[in-house]
Amino acid sequence: MKTLATLSDGKVFESVKAYQKFEAKLSRLQYLNRHKKLGSANRKKAQRKIARLHRKVANIRQDALHKLTTYLAKNHGSVVIEDLNVSGMLRNHKLAKIS
Repeated sequence: MKTLATLSDGKVFESVKAYQKFEAKLSRLQYLNRHKKLGSANRKKAQRKIARLHRKVANIRQDALHKLTTYLAKNHGSVVIEDLNVSGMLRNHKLAKIS
C-alpha cells in the first residue's frame, strides 16, 4: 500500500513501512535462532529478541493508525470509507505488484 489514507481535500497520509524497515534484521535473528538447542537459555534470549522486534513493528503501525484517527476525529465531522476488492485487484496484472 502506497498511502494509508487520502482525504477529500487532497491530504495524503503515507503508509508506514515498518516491516520492510526491520525485515532484514528479523530474518537474521530468526536465522541465528534456528541453530540453537531447544530449551536452552540462549534460544529463549533469541526468541525474546525476535518478539521484541515484532512488538516494535506492531507499535509503529499502531502509532501511525492512532495519529491518523486522532487527526480525523479532531478535524473532520464525518468519515466515509471506501471498500476495495483487493483480491480482484491482485488478479489484474496491471494493478498487482510486479516482482
